[in-house]
Amino acid sequence: MASAEPARNTISTHVLDTERGVPAAGVHVTLYRLDVSAAPIRMTQALTDADGRIRDLLERPLAAGEYRLEFDVAHEDGSFFTRIAVDLRITDTGRSYHVPLLLAPYSMTTYRGS
Repeated sequence: MASAEPARNTISTHVLDTERGVPAAGVHVTLYRLDVSAAPIRMTQALTDADGRIRDLLERPLAAGEYRLEFDVAHEDGSFFTRIAVDLRITDTGRSYHVPLLLAPYSMTTYRGS
């Protein structure tokens, strides 16, 4: 009997358009590593799916350190914001990190989800 491969911990996101009450599909999100070079290093980039989600931005084993999630929201109708950057510090690599973004034309909220 083969042993199951352990789940790989990830950094994920979910973008919601709170004005319309729908997921924000097609939002360009970039993940950067901040603490390994003099300048941010782009690790991955992806578009949110039809449900406003990106299930795995990391695409490699999770390492402790500082990261940036950058959301390009310029295409959202009527948005005051064009780009939103959220910097994170990962200390516990034994869990996954989910960072939702709730977006409205003149406000945004983010938090560490479960």
